Amino acid sequence: MARRHHYKRRTKGAAHEIDVTTFLNLMVVLVPFLLITAVFSRLTIVELNLPSSAGGPTNTNEGFTPEVVVREAGIEITNGRVVIATIPNTEDGDFDLATLSDYMVELKQTYPQQDAASVLMEARIPYDYLIQVMDIVRSVQVPLEDEAGEQVVADGEPQYELLALFSEISVGDAP
Repeated sequence: MARRHHYKRRTKGAAHEIDVTTFLNLMVVLVPFLLITAVFSRLTIVELNLPSSAGGPTNTNEGFTPEVVVREAGIEITNGRVVIATIPNTEDGDFDLATLSDYMVELKQTYPQQDAASVLMEARIPYDYLIQVMDIVRSVQVPLEDEAGEQVVADGEPQYELLALFSEISVGDAP
């Protein structure tokens, strides 16, 4: 019987190392992708004040705080105690947000120092209307006018400026 020499293959430790090239390739692609998409995703944060559990106004020094109550039948504007304006829905059944915008501008002109307002919604009102009403209560676009009182037009389109109204908004359920 012939003797065969069985030699063990000797490796220099290469079998014990982990191959990280595929992981590095993944990182080379993933890191720039995440950095690029992070630039395009912007978050807008609106600071809201929730009504206190004790009820009533949070600051008794304020003389007038408008409350916009959105109901299924229309929009009511109150001063916390008495309804001062009622805006019925349009013929289509939608809320008349243009009239609300005009009325909020009038309120801001009447009470220029007031920055707080409340938006109160009935339970069955869609969330989208809450956002639209909050946007109108916070600010409104008004036509930009020149010294002669005419609307400014640039490149064939009328120009508008953003007028800040009530920036401190409280959100709650309608009574």
